[in-house]
Amino acid sequence: MTEPQIHPEQPYLTNKQYNVLKRITQIVLPAAGSLYFGLATIWGLPNAEQVVGSIALLTTFFGVTLEISSRRYDVIAEDPEGQLVVKEAEDGKKLFSLELNRPPEEIEQMDTIRFKVQKKIAE
Repeated sequence: MTEPQIHPEQPYLTNKQYNVLKRITQIVLPAAGSLYFGLATIWGLPNAEQVVGSIALLTTFFGVTLEISSRRYDVIAEDPEGQLVVKEAEDGKKLFSLELNRPPEEIEQMDTIRFKVQKKIAE
């Protein structure tokens, strides 16, 4: 099995991976840590400090991973492959045009592309 290659122009995480990791980091891990600490206090479960400390370390690690992915995505979003220009005429009809920032031959070789949407009202 070959390792997936990370291209410099791609985020580290897909949207789905990012959303799942974000939910785990912000909701599941803190809730699990609180639950275990509370149950350990009430029922005398073992190693409460070690378990909760480990969960806190995982939460911090995943939080940093999310921040790195988010910053990389923001940098990529600042350099889109072009603009999708939406012009609205006086009669309400819309005209869509695509303005590329790269040669079409480069875009053809890419797996994923990003466009900024620019809305213009007809003069």
